[in-house]
Amino acid sequence: MVLETFVDEPVVVALAVLVLGLIVGFIVGRINEELLRAAGVGDAVEGTPFERSAQSLGTSTVKIVARLSSWFIYGIAILTAIHIAQLFPAEAYWETVVTFVPQLFVAVLVILIGFVAADKAELATSESLRGVKVPSVSIIPRIVKYSVLYVAFLIALAQVGIYVVPLLILLSVYALGLVLVGAFAFKDFLISSAVGIYLLLNQPYGIGDEIQIGDRSGIVQEVDLFVTKIEADSEEYVVPNRVVFEDGFVRVRDR
Repeated sequence: MVLETFVDEPVVVALAVLVLGLIVGFIVGRINEELLRAAGVGDAVEGTPFERSAQSLGTSTVKIVARLSSWFIYGIAILTAIHIAQLFPAEAYWETVVTFVPQLFVAVLVILIGFVAADKAELATSESLRGVKVPSVSIIPRIVKYSVLYVAFLIALAQVGIYVVPLLILLSVYALGLVLVGAFAFKDFLISSAVGIYLLLNQPYGIGDEIQIGDRSGIVQEVDLFVTKIEADSEEYVVPNRVVFEDGFVRVRDR
């Protein structure tokens, strides 16, 4: 009878630790969810593709991030219970708990934050480039999004001990390629912006002036960093500032 009690005691303690861990994990997850909502995280990620995907699955970004803390505690509780029940060696247990589990938790958290940050960066870039009337600009938000995701995955892989030096070299090559390809692909964009700065600083024509650019003429409605808008006979022409630089313009003086 005494022997039976001695054998069963570790199992009972293990079950108690497991139940306690599940309760604590649930409570911590709920507290973190409330803290994240109070901090405005829910509003910050509202409208992002990741948040829409989470909502389609019946959850949210805030709930997923909050549940990470619960899952972390659940994992520790399960490993502790297994250790108490002596189902595998203590040395292997502590090595797993002290090193890999926290690293895995941080890696998953970094990936989730990376997805949200990438979506927000894409939206912010699209918003800032909304007024740019250059077709090739539409690819920039996607480049920004996947660049942020790539960096997030690099950090996550480094957290779990994966050798990332080749990926860092690839990132450097990727960044250099972006600079070279961007300089070639967006040369019209760069020229238009440079001319736009000149026009805004020197103001050779302004809103209300009648000008002719190439075969288009009309009254200037707007001059910004990238385009000049002129209107004539109920038609509005959006002329890239690059064209102003290449074709020149004629300002029609009042007669």
